[in-house]
Amino acid sequence: MDPRSAEARTDGVDQFLAAGAPWFLTLFGRDSLWAARMLLPLGTELAAGTLRTLARRQGAVADPATEEQPGKILHEVRRGTQNFTDTFAVPPVYYGTVDATPLWITLLHDAWRWGLAPEQVEHLLPHTESALAWIRDQAAAADDGFLRYVDRTGRGLANQGWKDSGDAIRHRDGRLADPPIALCEVQAYAYEAARGGAALLRAFGRPGADAWEEWAEGLATRFRKRFWVEDAQGPYPAVALDRDGRPVDSVTSGFGHLLGTGLLNQEESAALAARLTGPDLDAGHGLRTLSSDSVGFNPYGYHIGSIWPHDTAIAVHGLVRAGFPDAAAPLAAGLLTASAGFAGRLPELFAGHGAAAGPHPAPTPPPVAPRPGRPLPRSWCCARPWAWTLTSRAARSP
Repeated sequence: MDPRSAEARTDGVDQFLAAGAPWFLTLFGRDSLWAARMLLPLGTELAAGTLRTLARRQGAVADPATEEQPGKILHEVRRGTQNFTDTFAVPPVYYGTVDATPLWITLLHDAWRWGLAPEQVEHLLPHTESALAWIRDQAAAADDGFLRYVDRTGRGLANQGWKDSGDAIRHRDGRLADPPIALCEVQAYAYEAARGGAALLRAFGRPGADAWEEWAEGLATRFRKRFWVEDAQGPYPAVALDRDGRPVDSVTSGFGHLLGTGLLNQEESAALAARLTGPDLDAGHGLRTLSSDSVGFNPYGYHIGSIWPHDTAIAVHGLVRAGFPDAAAPLAAGLLTASAGFAGRLPELFAGHGAAAGPHPAPTPPPVAPRPGRPLPRSWCCARPWAWTLTSRAARSP
């Protein structure tokens, strides 16, 4: 089956949530998938539209210029090449993301569990198999069996997880990690996708379910052996492995993305739940992206200390799924407090000072942080503050 031929709605239009208002409003694979997943309790139509829109643009060939690969889910779509600087530009259809592909599989699995019609799920199973094959092939290409990324174009994103700024992945002492990089949360996404993909294959009578469950358990074993490190507070998973397989040992909000995926056992989950509620990460208004105890911490830094509402929401989701509602509750309450401080219009990110810092404890955005109703200067790069509903015609080309 042509990987671009996903079935569309009968009226020829699919809905998805576009991120990046006001200047970068477009289809972002990762962001659109997460937003649709969070809204599943309200229905499955948005998830179905998002899945089909991305499936029609699923990678079909190997193209180094766009980082397209067979089975891969794209990062973003634009009307033309976006030239940010002399050394940073992305093509109209850009595949520079390591996490959108497993997240696509997990959204399909979750939408199915929430009641997406079996015939709609079945239409997307060939794309699921292609996405699983991409995960398998990328992990097999690495010496350690982990999903890794590296920008081979020299002009794309240096970091290709959700923390995609150039200084986001760093050691506890402040040194930047050398690529290819294996992010901790991406391994959790891959584990969850393999398990969810296996459930879909088994339910619809397609082969490979047992093999994918075995693959997932092998990944969990490797993760436990290679990622876990220890400091004075006890063991925790490094944010990543660097080019040489060394743990990138900073303490980050990424713990929240691991919880509830099945990758961790109960003891490991309890350790991370305790870490997430510590004052170095929980600022009272949400989770800091980087521990305030780390070298290089900057409460205004894009991914090195600021608070991202969606990141905290993922941690709340993971804590509840892992059986720690008491740890999730204050994080959720902190987001609500932050929202009130912004008159109900949360920005993309805001400063990670802490709720009790200074005479004005209300959260504050960085000077150019985008938020609804606030103009965004053209110099702000890669901004994805809010999701807006757009439609996608059921075309068979990007």
